[in-house]
Amino acid sequence: MTEYLTCDDGTIAYEVTGKGPLVVLAPGIGNNRDAYRFVTPRLVEAGYRVAVVDLRGCGESSAQWPSYTRTDIAGDLIAVIRRLGGPAVLVGHSISGGAATIAAAQAPDLVTGIVELAPFTRKQTFKPGDLRVGRYRKGMLRLIGTMLGSLASWKSYLDIAYPGTKPADWTADLARIDAMLREPGRMKALQKMAQAAPADAGAQLPNVRCPALIVEGSLDPDWADPQAEGEAIVAAMPAGTARLTMIEGTGHYPHVQHPDEVVSLVIAFLQANARA
Repeated sequence: MTEYLTCDDGTIAYEVTGKGPLVVLAPGIGNNRDAYRFVTPRLVEAGYRVAVVDLRGCGESSAQWPSYTRTDIAGDLIAVIRRLGGPAVLVGHSISGGAATIAAAQAPDLVTGIVELAPFTRKQTFKPGDLRVGRYRKGMLRLIGTMLGSLASWKSYLDIAYPGTKPADWTADLARIDAMLREPGRMKALQKMAQAAPADAGAQLPNVRCPALIVEGSLDPDWADPQAEGEAIVAAMPAGTARLTMIEGTGHYPHVQHPDEVVSLVIAFLQANARA
């Protein structure tokens, strides 16, 4: 059942299932809480209370907001955790990985650990040789089209972001995403999120004190060298705070493309860091 949290500028939709220590899952841009459809049931079965959130602008949350930065999203996630009694382990994908960084730094009493899946959580740098990497070049061109408001570019990007074998429900899921983004205001929200720079999250990396797990896919088109990106995130946090795990053959959506590996990693992390 969908529940709603009323904020100053709109409502945030979320769904809670299971009993046990609290885990909050936040998807990336252009998606809703169905992004965790292969993860949520397994975490519930493992004994956790799982809240899956629709980001501002997405799913059943309000479409139109004054802004869509990682700091804004972090505030929404903190508010959900507080509503649910906290504390929680926060799992964030892509833009929500950056938001998880900020939430952990700003609300250490409410966030006992963070898992960042393919996170955009620091200022991006580009080297001339990066464009020689085909998947990165193709992905970047399509993300630029998305920043300009093209739904076709976003759908083309998704095809690249899932290299190799697609999920069994790929066609239905793509249709779901297409339908959501055709709702009034949804594509504009995606466009604004894609344009939002991650510098606010990067500035908070040194302030994270809770344990952190960074998960990168080896074939993620968002970086020419995903492992180097993950290592840089770990290095920017206080020593001993974070560790990096690479998943071979995975693109930008490891939790959808290789959910078994992601669930195993998350459960091991929860066993060490979740609190009732």
